[in-house]
Amino acid sequence: MVRGQEGPRARYREQTRSEIKDTALRQLAEAGAGALALTRVAKEMGLSGPALYRYFAGRDDLLSALIRDAYDDAATAVADAAGAAEEAGRSPRTRLQALGGAYRAWASAEPHRYLLIQGAPVPGYVAPDDTRDRARAVLGPFLPLFADGSPGASASALVTEMEAWLTADTGVGEWVARYAPRTASDTRRAACGLAGAVLVWAQLHGSVGLETAGQFAGMGHRGDTLLAAQLHLLADAFALD
Repeated sequence: MVRGQEGPRARYREQTRSEIKDTALRQLAEAGAGALALTRVAKEMGLSGPALYRYFAGRDDLLSALIRDAYDDAATAVADAAGAAEEAGRSPRTRLQALGGAYRAWASAEPHRYLLIQGAPVPGYVAPDDTRDRARAVLGPFLPLFADGSPGASASALVTEMEAWLTADTGVGEWVARYAPRTASDTRRAACGLAGAVLVWAQLHGSVGLETAGQFAGMGHRGDTLLAAQLHLLADAFALD
């Protein structure tokens, strides 16, 4: 009897949590993360403030849920692009373009969610530890592209630093090996993959961040053209085919 009643309750709870998150996302798009408050969400939904605390412990709990969802969706977009590019037999260089383009497309379609995870920190908010793994999942598909590359002089200092990071933190090596299995016993190759992923992260957020903030208006170029040029330069730096 009890088990039979748990299904509908659980579904209702998840549906309500989803509606709360959708309402919060609309408010994020209008006023930014700093203006998010459970009382405002409750008012828009026609609920009392205390009612929302049955679903989220507070503003930070709701923010964490939104941040987890954003990272997961970004990771899915990149992973789907990686799978399609690999299935099509694309070269590392064209795969890099496909992955970067997929991330930019996700961010451009939902800039408020992109800014939630990559914009200015929300005052007083500390993200939970598990967001680190979700952020790494976004970059994961880039790792094997660079692990097989040959970084030139311009990236050599960064590769050396990545080797030191791998030595100091075994968890980083496990992350790299999960996406680029051949690096499991090859620190140099792992360091190359990691250096490339770090540079991709900087290039993506330099270009995508400026675009989502509207900084390219009136500059005579498109965001996809600029990002493609940046990624080609990065591919050159690692001698990707």
